[in-house]
Amino acid sequence: MQYLVIGHDAKDENARERRKMARPKHIELGNKLMKNGNFWFGAALTNENGEAIGSALIMNFETYTDLQKWLSIEPYILEKVWENYEIRICSVRDPWLFSQSKEYYDKTGGINEIR
Repeated sequence: MQYLVIGHDAKDENARERRKMARPKHIELGNKLMKNGNFWFGAALTNENGEAIGSALIMNFETYTDLQKWLSIEPYILEKVWENYEIRICSVRDPWLFSQSKEYYDKTGGINEIR
């Protein structure tokens, strides 16, 4: 099942520094999730000055419980980069029209393989 996860960054004076510090761990985890076929697409949400103010991610997990397992280890949540986030179930039709092959999206790897 696919999920759209939209993370809204905190707005306090230290928020940008927390994002900067958490980003390497966020990218490392994202790479693992991509190998498993759980992370399909991501984008930084920006303001009119091009500064990151959040994230939008298309994720694929077998169950909502697996999605929650990822969220429990997501650095942008643990490091309080995202002040809040929303989850929407979505249906991505023919995702292989993006940058990956169809086989990438057919993977069945799960969140339990990341830890």
